[in-house]
Amino acid sequence: MALRRSASLNPTPLTRLRQALQPDWVHTMRARRIAAAALVVLAGVAAIRSDPDGDRTAAVVAARDLAPGITVTPDDVLVENRLATTLPDGSQADLGGVVGATLAGPVRRGEVLTDVRLLGSRLAKAAAGPDARIVPLHLADNAVVELVRTGDVVDILAAADSGSNAVPRVVASDAVVVLVSAKPKSATAANDRVVLVALPAHAANAVAGAALTETVTLTLH
Repeated sequence: MALRRSASLNPTPLTRLRQALQPDWVHTMRARRIAAAALVVLAGVAAIRSDPDGDRTAAVVAARDLAPGITVTPDDVLVENRLATTLPDGSQADLGGVVGATLAGPVRRGEVLTDVRLLGSRLAKAAAGPDARIVPLHLADNAVVELVRTGDVVDILAAADSGSNAVPRVVASDAVVVLVSAKPKSATAANDRVVLVALPAHAANAVAGAALTETVTLTLH
């Protein structure tokens, strides 16, 4: 074995002559085979590596800081190509599914808009379970509205008109605040602010019914 290896490293004059007399096409064929093998290897590497463009997908993002409760306009959002692995669940790819919707919370410029950022059944489900409903409330004390924030967990109390002797009662517990309407610029509209809460369907219907005939307020957890 050692003798054979030594012979390959130190070819005899006859071997050198034979190699020199080989036609050019032999050397060319050998070079082509080497090049073809290299191309096969490169093709395999390219197939294994992911395509950077294929890993990106469209996503709707905020074009500027957005306040909760606003109706999204085309000027508020734009579509960008983002890495698919960085997108959160529920991200929106189409402007049509976002423009005209109401924001359920504040959004920073460049933030990807997801389904739970928009008022709708998915927001209610995320906040209070699969059969959840969203109920709008006008509170008796506007000062309470100033204290409530999106994501707060509250109990809802109702009572007859303040002129009666009715004792307030708890209509529902563990409601999740999903939106507090923005403070109006006009002082005359201060009492028009609305708090949206998410509740299971049965409790939501009870709260909505009480809000029709009674005064309601919240206690914060």
